[in-house]
Amino acid sequence: MKRYPLIAAHGLVGDLQTCALVSDEGVVDWFAVPRFDSPGVFSALLDHDRGGWFRLSVDPADGGEVTTKQLYYPDTALLVTRFMSPDGVGELIDWMPPDRTGRATDRHAILRVMRCTRGTVTFTLECRPRFGFGRDPHETTLDGPTAAFRAPGVAAYLQSNVPLERDGEFDVRGRLTLTEGAVAGAAFTVTGPQDPVPPLPGPEEVEAALWDAVDFWQGWVRTARYRGRWPDMVHRSAITLKLLTYLPSGAPIAAGTLGLPELVGGERNWDYRYTWIRDGSLAVRALLDLGFVDEAAAFTDWLTDRVKERTESAEAVRPLQIMYRVDGDPWLPEEILTDFEGYRGSAPVRVGNGAADQLQLDIYGEALYALAQGRGLDTQPTHEGWRAVSGLLDWLAKSWDEPDEGIWETRGGQRDFTFSRVMSWVAFDRGLRLAEEFGRPAALDAWRTARDAIYAQVMQRGWSDSRQALVQYYGGDVLDASLLLIPRSGLLSPTDPAWLSTLDAIERSLVQDSLVHRYDPAASPDGLRGAEGTFSLCTFLYVDALARAGRVRQARFTFEKMLTYANHVGLFAEEIGPSGEQLGNFPQAFTHLSLIMAATTLDEALDAREAGAREAGPSR
Repeated sequence: MKRYPLIAAHGLVGDLQTCALVSDEGVVDWFAVPRFDSPGVFSALLDHDRGGWFRLSVDPADGGEVTTKQLYYPDTALLVTRFMSPDGVGELIDWMPPDRTGRATDRHAILRVMRCTRGTVTFTLECRPRFGFGRDPHETTLDGPTAAFRAPGVAAYLQSNVPLERDGEFDVRGRLTLTEGAVAGAAFTVTGPQDPVPPLPGPEEVEAALWDAVDFWQGWVRTARYRGRWPDMVHRSAITLKLLTYLPSGAPIAAGTLGLPELVGGERNWDYRYTWIRDGSLAVRALLDLGFVDEAAAFTDWLTDRVKERTESAEAVRPLQIMYRVDGDPWLPEEILTDFEGYRGSAPVRVGNGAADQLQLDIYGEALYALAQGRGLDTQPTHEGWRAVSGLLDWLAKSWDEPDEGIWETRGGQRDFTFSRVMSWVAFDRGLRLAEEFGRPAALDAWRTARDAIYAQVMQRGWSDSRQALVQYYGGDVLDASLLLIPRSGLLSPTDPAWLSTLDAIERSLVQDSLVHRYDPAASPDGLRGAEGTFSLCTFLYVDALARAGRVRQARFTFEKMLTYANHVGLFAEEIGPSGEQLGNFPQAFTHLSLIMAATTLDEALDAREAGAREAGPSR
């Protein structure tokens, strides 16, 4: 067992309320319960010695070696890890039964089925939970096939037909040899402290649960309307987005983990297990493009509730916070897990997020962008919902010209970020469209005045004559890949000369072998030490912008090359490092939603080009 496997050497399983990572060695080294944003029970990815893990692996026989292969059962979130040795082949299937109720619960289970498909294999089980990121003590009892782990406020049970024995005071282990065709299982279930011990599942129950999960995921994927050129990657991204969405509220989180570094050994280690207004809002478009209307509607309802809460609160400083917990709680104090060494020594390990209170004006554009998609949901704003949205835009009409921290949540001070102004323009543009389409009362003159003033300001103060491009902030000459969203926003046409000049400048300065940096920290200090990799979101936004600009061949090459950086099961982290390794929290929702956006835009551009070629007929 590696102390710290590669970030990319994992698959994701989940039950739509929380998730776990399973390494390609069969180790669960990340699992937070009862929600995505809860403390970890298995956190070995952040500290091998203190974090805890649950291992089910095939050990090599004397003088032999075991190779592994990991894959998803097609169009599901069931993860298969195959162990191949000279003596035999074993398989491990991991999954979490998906929630169908939409009710928050403390009970969550990881089911693990072992099978020998050829010869003889010996599975080793090690279960070492560490509650509350290793800070909460627990006691362990062992009663035949059931090990119970009890900590303050939580209980967990390991049930297995692998013979269990104590491994020290707090942990358990076991070994089981299987011959061809033999099957064994293990279930790790977390419950509330007063809940009854879960019944030991029999083979028939486990098999039924497995096929129930297969039917759930494959049935959901079949409702997708994507018929383009990259169905496997698009469907895997859609499944990943759903796995990262908290079903009881409809709120997606930014990533499944916390603390995984943007640079190994560096300090850019954040907690991404929360719902960003920006990420969730852009996900609405991606979900609608695939036909997942219910998921898109659930988030727009959640977003409307957040706007209404702030509008009705006398204490609210501004209409929205940039991020929330999945249940809408805005309280996200940041602390450091001082006992954790961090992934491969990448400290500090932060829990919570101190950027939650930053002023990031672009989120209002993304919020209105999402709410305007309600037209695609065949709905219209409620009276209370419109009052809240109207109040938000009235506030923004007075506040859009303030400096802020910007989309990248830099901790180097506020600036007049161009992207923040662009998205403020989007907020007023979409708000005006909604008011006019649905006949809602609004301060239309004030909103139009603000929209037009922003447009003029962006084109004047956001433009750099030396760069011949729109730049990151007014008065500077640093380029920023967030501006790749401009063609999608509608501020400029995808073929406007000013935009094409900006696209060329971004390509010269931020694109490295088709991969895109979000900005240059050396040229625009962000208050943090160290460098970072290329930003996978930005690479897919680059594809989208290229396709919209008519550079279809270049867009396809960039897109298909980027797909080769996915891990072995089709997942992406936040960044790609200098050696092609995946960096940052994993998997990253923003990356997967932008993959979907790029794929659908590129499909449309390729279809249009091919249709044009057919109409032109054969060349002579």
